[in-house]
Amino acid sequence: MHNPDGTNDQCVITELIGAISTYLATHQETISGVGDVLAQISSATISGNFHETNSATPSAHTDILKKAIENIDDQHLEAIRRCLMSSMDELIWRQDEDEFYPADSDPGDSYRASNLHTLLIGPSNAKYYRPDFTLGFFLLGPFTLYRDHFHLAPELYVNLSPRCGWRFHGGEWSDYGAGSLIWNDSNEVHATRVYNDPFISIFAWASDINSPCKVFNCDDWERVEKELVVK
Repeated sequence: MHNPDGTNDQCVITELIGAISTYLATHQETISGVGDVLAQISSATISGNFHETNSATPSAHTDILKKAIENIDDQHLEAIRRCLMSSMDELIWRQDEDEFYPADSDPGDSYRASNLHTLLIGPSNAKYYRPDFTLGFFLLGPFTLYRDHFHLAPELYVNLSPRCGWRFHGGEWSDYGAGSLIWNDSNEVHATRVYNDPFISIFAWASDINSPCKVFNCDDWERVEKELVVK
């Protein structure tokens, strides 16, 4: 990352991106796509349009977000957790209200009710600028099924929560722990389920960020959503 005038920018968001990059570098040889993400991060420049005032977190999400961050307890993620806490007043948190999906799509009521994201790098609403890349954090509330979907943008997740469920191509569910990385290739179908604690992750879209998400219909959504509430 660099500034057009050549000066160093030592803000808390810079430190947060640095902590993320340091963690990603330890997985560069083992997880597909990490090298591409790191290259995009290193090319980001300071955004002249970013106002260092926080857009208030939607009130319904404040406690969920706080709980999710408190639950980041893996020692390998401590630098990320600490920097995230320090930068909270600088971040712009937004809720997806289906703007990433075609009008006739249904990503699910639980997703609509509990999702939240903030960008560290991107074309807008971010401290650092890249025209076709995003890096940020993604939140889902408890007992949420983020239904099966896909998109042209290749995607990296770093799971920060102690436990979350994932499945790919409509297959079997598997649980992933804190610090685990998931790479979704372009148009790879994937879904996430959240148990009794909220889910928070780092995410990156490596390219084609303006392409829409598309729902991949599966016939077990109602059952999975009911099972999450029961558990």
